Amino acid sequence: MSLAILAFFQACKVSRTAQQSTDTTADSATVSVPVDTLPTIRVQDSVELQVYRVFPDTIVIAGVGDIMMGTNFPEDHYLPLNNGRHLFTEVDSILRSTQVTFGNLEGVILNDGGSPKNCKNPKLCYLFRTPEAFVKNLVQAGFTVMSTANNHAGDFGEEGRINTMRVLDSVGIAHAGLLNKPQAMFKVKGMRYGFAAFAPNNGTVSIHDVEGAAAIVAGLDSLNDIVIVSFHGGAEGKKYQHVTRKTEYFYGENRGNIYAFAHALIDAGADVVFGHGPHVTRAIEVYKERFISYSLGNFCTFARFNLQGENGIAPIMKLYTDHQGRFLKGRIIPVLQEGQGGPKIDSEGRAILKIRELTEKDFPETPLTIEETGIITYIDD
Repeated sequence: MSLAILAFFQACKVSRTAQQSTDTTADSATVSVPVDTLPTIRVQDSVELQVYRVFPDTIVIAGVGDIMMGTNFPEDHYLPLNNGRHLFTEVDSILRSTQVTFGNLEGVILNDGGSPKNCKNPKLCYLFRTPEAFVKNLVQAGFTVMSTANNHAGDFGEEGRINTMRVLDSVGIAHAGLLNKPQAMFKVKGMRYGFAAFAPNNGTVSIHDVEGAAAIVAGLDSLNDIVIVSFHGGAEGKKYQHVTRKTEYFYGENRGNIYAFAHALIDAGADVVFGHGPHVTRAIEVYKERFISYSLGNFCTFARFNLQGENGIAPIMKLYTDHQGRFLKGRIIPVLQEGQGGPKIDSEGRAILKIRELTEKDFPETPLTIEETGIITYIDD
C-alpha cells in the first residue's frame, strides 16, 4: 500500500465533533435526545473538502455491518473487559464525523433471562445476549440508527426484543426492523430521515414481502427528506460474495433476491440501501442516483464469530449525498478484526480491493470508480 494511502488513513483518525440534535420518532411519538456528532471539516480530509466546495450543503452518511459487542450466553467469558469500552476506539472519530451513522445490531440487549432459542448443545449454540451497559459504546461511537432485523433478533424471545427496543430508545438511537417497530423517523439539523429494515427471519419485517416493504418505504418517502433502508439477506460466507441477481438460499432457507429487493425499494423512494448478513463484504452499486451496498460484512463482532481471512475485513462506508439523497461521492475506509474482534484501521486496504474487485465483476454497468485510496467517484452520464 502506498505512502499516500497510509497518510490518508491517518487523516481518517482525526477527531471531529460538534453539536447536533436528534429527534427519534417512533410510529406516533417523538422523543428528543441530544447527540454529539456533526462534522467539522479538517484540512487533512481532502475528500470532504472537495465535496463541500462543490456542494456546501452535503449530507454525510456512514454505514457499517454486523455489530455484536460480546455475549454473556452461554458464559460470560465471551464478554470483553471493561464492558467493551475499547471496541470502537480506533474508529469512533470516523463514525462521529457524519450526520447519520448506521449499524446492524446482532442479538439482543439484555442483562439476563429471556427465552433462549432451542439448541442441542448450548456451548455450540450461537445466541447473542449483550448486557445493557454496552449500549454506551454505541452512543459514544456516534451511532444514530440501528437495524434490529436479522436472524439473532429473536435469540431470547419477546423479552429480548422488547428490552432491546427499550434500551435503544433510552439513549436516543433510532431503530427498526421488528414487526412491532417496522420503521423509524428522526431529525438531524433540520433534515428529516426515515428508516426501515427487513430480513427473512421470524419476528422481523419480511424481505420476501416486496410489495409491503415498498409501501413502508413509500410512506417514509412522503414524510422525510432522505430514506435509508437496510436488509439482512443473501447466503453466508466467502463462497457467496457475488451478487447473483437471483434468489439466494443458505442451508435451505430463502435469503431473498437482494438485487431485486434493493432496486424495488429505490423505485419506491429509498435513497440509501445498506445490506448485511453474508458476514463478508459484497459489491456496491448506484441505481437511479442512489447508493446500494450489498453487504457490509462483520464490523465489530467480539468472540463467537469466524474472523479468519475475508470474514475479518469490512468497510466503513462513508457517503456524501445531496439533500434529496442523490449520491455524490463516497469513501471506503477499510477495517480489520483480529483476535477476538473489534475494528482497527487496515493499512493494507483489503476491503477496498475486495469491493473494487467484486463491483467490477458483478456490476460492470454501474457508474462508479473505486480508487486505491477507497474514494468512490460517481460518473453521471
